[in-house]
Amino acid sequence: MNDLKLFETERLSLSGWHAGQLPDLMALHGDPATARYLSADGHAWTEAEAAKSLALWIEIFATHRMGKLRLIRKSDGAFVGRAGFGLHPPTGEPEIGYALLPQYRGMGYATEAAIGLRDWIFQNTDWDHFIGFADVRNAPSLAILTGIGMEKTHIDTYQGITAQFHILHRPAP
Repeated sequence: MNDLKLFETERLSLSGWHAGQLPDLMALHGDPATARYLSADGHAWTEAEAAKSLALWIEIFATHRMGKLRLIRKSDGAFVGRAGFGLHPPTGEPEIGYALLPQYRGMGYATEAAIGLRDWIFQNTDWDHFIGFADVRNAPSLAILTGIGMEKTHIDTYQGITAQFHILHRPAP
């Protein structure tokens, strides 16, 4: 499965998924604490919803070598969560996102992954920008977006969530 690894940060390995990892995805998105800011009604994913997303993420990784990636802690192989780029449906722009299991929040893993993703997309793709957004009530996630250099653009409702949108443009050479 080494062909699934995209890159590493100091503490994390970021890689694609395979179908046998559905239990990890259910542990993450089946958790109400994770789900509360990711949907309008805050519902945890069903196994069918997780399987559908997993299949999409596997396909995006296979075709674009990007997507929502697994975060594995290098020191012990623990599954920490996911982070990566989706393609924002209304515009097709790359959209950064992340979610961690509750026991790994507040340790800097999401920020570390977001910095790695920011650097990776500009070094390894032709994209000239990416977007990110978070529920306006999710202060930690909003802090990560601004902390990696993203600029606030607007507040809008997306899939029932009132979200603060951000953008980051490729740095000038």
